[in-house]
Formats: sequence, C-alpha cells, structure tokens
Amino acid sequence: MFLRRLSILLFIFSLLIAQTDRKGIAPGPDRAEGEGPFNRLVIRGATVIDGAGGPPRGPVDIVIEGNRISSIVGVGYPGVPIDDDRRPKEGDFEIDAHGSYVMPGFADMHVHAGSVQKAPETEYVYKLWLAHGVTTVRGVGLGSLEFTLSEKERSAKNEITAPRIWAYQRAGQGKDWKGGPVRDAQTARKWVKYAAKKGIDGLKLGSYEPSVMAALIDEAKKHKLGTTAHLGQTGVARMNTIDAARLGLGTQTHYYGLFESMYENNDVQPWPVDMNYANEQHRFGQVARQWKLVKPNGEKWESLKKELIELDMTMDPTMTIYAAGRDVSKARNDEWHDIYTLPSQWDYFAPSRRAHGAYWFDWTTHDEVAWKKFYQIWMQFLNEYKNAGGRVTTGSDSGFIYKLYGFGYIEELELLQEAGFHPLEVIRAATLHGAETLHKPLGTP
Repeated sequence: MFLRRLSILLFIFSLLIAQTDRKGIAPGPDRAEGEGPFNRLVIRGATVIDGAGGPPRGPVDIVIEGNRISSIVGVGYPGVPIDDDRRPKEGDFEIDAHGSYVMPGFADMHVHAGSVQKAPETEYVYKLWLAHGVTTVRGVGLGSLEFTLSEKERSAKNEITAPRIWAYQRAGQGKDWKGGPVRDAQTARKWVKYAAKKGIDGLKLGSYEPSVMAALIDEAKKHKLGTTAHLGQTGVARMNTIDAARLGLGTQTHYYGLFESMYENNDVQPWPVDMNYANEQHRFGQVARQWKLVKPNGEKWESLKKELIELDMTMDPTMTIYAAGRDVSKARNDEWHDIYTLPSQWDYFAPSRRAHGAYWFDWTTHDEVAWKKFYQIWMQFLNEYKNAGGRVTTGSDSGFIYKLYGFGYIEELELLQEAGFHPLEVIRAATLHGAETLHKPLGTP
C-alpha cells in the first residue's frame, strides 16, 4: 500500500510540474502570412520519395486537389527534356520542383509545445517544426487538454501556421473533470469516457499499477483512442514493456520498460544504495547502466522481440532526447543554438537541480561511456525489431536536454541511420509508420 501511494504521489507531482510548466503559454497567432490553401496545386518536375520504402523516381508532376494528392504523373526520364504532352493541366498555384526531392510530411510522434520558462509563444515552436519538414505532431501532451484541443481545431481549419495536431493527454487532465486523480480502474474508465467525449485522440500513459493500466487501455480501445506510454522508473517494476504490450499498449515511447523486460539476472534494476529518483543526476546517470543487464540475441531478447511484433506494438524511441548523454559538450555547442535557441530556452538547458533534463551538474566521462554502450545495445534491438517486421517511428521530445524543436527531430533521423536503418527505412519511419500508428486505433488507412 505504501509503495502504491508513493508511486501515485510521484506521478501526481510530475503531472503538476508539467501543468505548471506550461501555464500561460501563448497559442498560435491567427495566420496572417503565406498563401493557400489552393483548390488545385501542382508541383512540377520533382523526384518523389513515397515514404513507403520505394526508391526515388522522377521527374513527376504531383497534383493536389482539395488537400489530397489526386495524381502523380511521370513526365519523362532523367537527363532528357520533359514531355510537355504528358503534363497535367495548370493548377491554381504551381511550384517548380525541377531538381528537387518531394517527400510526405514528417510526423513527430512525441512533442510538447514549450512553456513560459522555455518558449512562451507556440508560434516559435510551430515554425521550427514546419521548417524541418514536420507537418504532423502527436502532443503527449502538447499542453493542457483544453489548450491542445483548441490548437488542434485551429490548425485543422488553417487558422494558424502549425502542423496537424494529434491530442494525446495524461489521465486526470481536464478543467471540468470532477473525478479526481486516477487511482483505480473505475475512475480510469470514467476519465477515458470523459476525455473521449472532449475529443482527444489518445492517452499518454505512465507505469500505472496493472489494474489501472488495464482499465485505461481497454477503455481507450472501446473509444478508438490510441495509447502511448512512458513507463517511468517509479512503476516499471510492475509495468514494463511486455506487461503493457500484453494489455494492448499501442506505442512505447523512449526506452523505459524495454531493458527491464529482458534482464538476464535481475528483476529490478540494481540501483546504488544512495539512489534518489528525484535527483536527475541519479535518474539519468543510472539508467544507462542497464546496457550490461541484458544479453543481445539471448533467449529473453529474442522472445521479447518476437512477442512485441506479434502484439503489433510500435516503438517510438526518441533517441535524440538522450543523445547528449553520450557527449554533452557537443550538444551544448551545436551550431544552431546561437541563431535559433531563445535566451529563455537556453537558460532552461543550463545545469540545474530543479529544471527537468538539466542534470549536468556532476556529469562525467564515466557517465558518457555508459550512455555510449547503452546506445549500442538499444540501437541493435531497434534495428533487429525493424528487420523482423516491427514498426519504429520518429519522435523528438525536444525542449529539454539541449534539444531544440525541429533540429532535434532531424537528429532522430540521423540516429536511426546510425542504428542501421537504410535512409529509405528512416523516411518510412518518419512518414508511413507514423501515419499507421496514428490511424490504427481509428481503423482507417
């Protein structure tokens, strides 16, 4: 009972911190620049990468009508003049893409919209995402329930300059929710029904105790809501990746729960005797030590990989957000910070015992070596998971740990290549697999 109450208190505390952190953030301003949307848009002469794994091809003309691609027409061959007779008729607006590549927009599957302390205006965040090709984001959450649903609707109506927004919210959110904290299965089901009626797209879950987790996931499925989980260390001993997947979890985000599902000689991570989870130097320094607790390609490794694929669980690793652990000096000195990082965001990044993800006050080479080894094992599992038919997506969780919106997302694509993904597999993870993950709960293609 004590441990249950402790885990609940820690979760509520983290939720309150997250809500306070985003209080007062400015919504996107009404759109007053740019052109469109157009009834008929034609992109001329592009080389297209379809995002489904096919090789680039072109030149092609792409016709978009009513915000949908209506045709992709081959108009010739590389190195020879384009056949004008094959070209589609004129559009209301045309883009000359000769010599350029065209891909589907990217989906960032793990985002937050900043905060008063970091980036108080969402316009800044939205435009950095769009500038890096991110046209869809899954807020986990973007902000409060009310803020997120409002921004989602405004984006859908083209009232603001922003990506499409999918609203995944934490249990218990909602200004007019009267049920209190979600501590039992009955309350869990009531909140899911409440949030579904409000119009959310899915749930951002923690490592709840089994009965509550089962109720949240089951009720979410009944309402065609997606689920993604950060299986935090305070509860992962009772709810790791395979536990959650067996309950029907749609996506595991980060790495929490993955290594714990295949320990060779432990059931609980062997923390140091002075471990304190509230000390983020301990939290993030120790998690990387898990690299030596698992056996690559061992029986547990292979069994876990096979079962997760059978359960159709998506991996959204967000490797970028922890990459500074391998070399914090590099992350601190990335060249874009001088131009694009707000002073308030930079101050938030600075070492601090209070700011989340600013745990560099006693960081050592020993810690960085552990993270490098952790990434080697983590990347091996992700690459094998993909090769065996598992779905891997791209998320950034930027705004923490020296990762800036948009820039952090591109680093995630680079890290997948480092893990062994072919560039076309990376693009598929960023496009098709993200779309499949978002639409699967709805039963739509």
